[in-house]
Amino acid sequence: MAALFTKTGCARAIAFEVAGLTELQAAADDGGAPVAQLANWGTTQLQTTVITTGLPSAAAAREFGARLAVTHAWCPAQHRVFGQAPAGFGADWDYTGVMGQADLPLVPPGSAPRSFGEFYATDRLLPYLPAARDNGSLTAADAAVITQLAQRLRDGIFDAPQPALIATDAALLHGDLWAGNLLWARGGTPTLIDPACQGGHAESDLAQLQVFHSPHTAEIYAGYQEVSPLADGWEERIGLHQLHILLVHAALFGGSYGHQTVAVARRYL
Repeated sequence: MAALFTKTGCARAIAFEVAGLTELQAAADDGGAPVAQLANWGTTQLQTTVITTGLPSAAAAREFGARLAVTHAWCPAQHRVFGQAPAGFGADWDYTGVMGQADLPLVPPGSAPRSFGEFYATDRLLPYLPAARDNGSLTAADAAVITQLAQRLRDGIFDAPQPALIATDAALLHGDLWAGNLLWARGGTPTLIDPACQGGHAESDLAQLQVFHSPHTAEIYAGYQEVSPLADGWEERIGLHQLHILLVHAALFGGSYGHQTVAVARRYL
């Protein structure tokens, strides 16, 4: 019998993670990136099969990149909008997921399409300013920088096509893909854990890998590009797509995360 890892949390967080793991597993079954296998769940806990970890390798990274491209494009319904909640999570929780301990605004399937810039400004940047101001990590001047960038986003300045394989407005994202949420399985492809699954821009998952320096990101990108080439200028947009996770950290933990967030944001003004 496989060993199990038990995770506890509030009912909303567990429901959101169960829905995300389920949707990502469906993508994995169709050739997408491996994801922690859900074994059992209840109201305030879930269990996944324990992943035996090994050392990161370039070959495994390249394979993961190729399979992540398939996950991002997976959409049997052939319609996904920015901010879309994973199947099975929604109205009971006011379409508000959880990322760390922060709220994550979501929308139901079938919602009116929005541009990337409108979605990113409205749902992924501006909601986290009040908490970051309250804990002192952002000053009023810092918040003004984020607000100015939000307007540039809404103006469509940074809208860019999804990678080639994606046929929907939004990709199926892991949504919180920093280095610690990618486990390097022994003798196999790295495995996704702890998702904040949502519809978004594929470049956001790829950019988040660099926030805390995931190993072999160049190989991950190379494997991805072999399957689903990225739009021109994607490397220049990496910082932009990191701003959501940076702002969440500023809102939750304060400290130097605010300074880091503003430094990145200024590059896009």
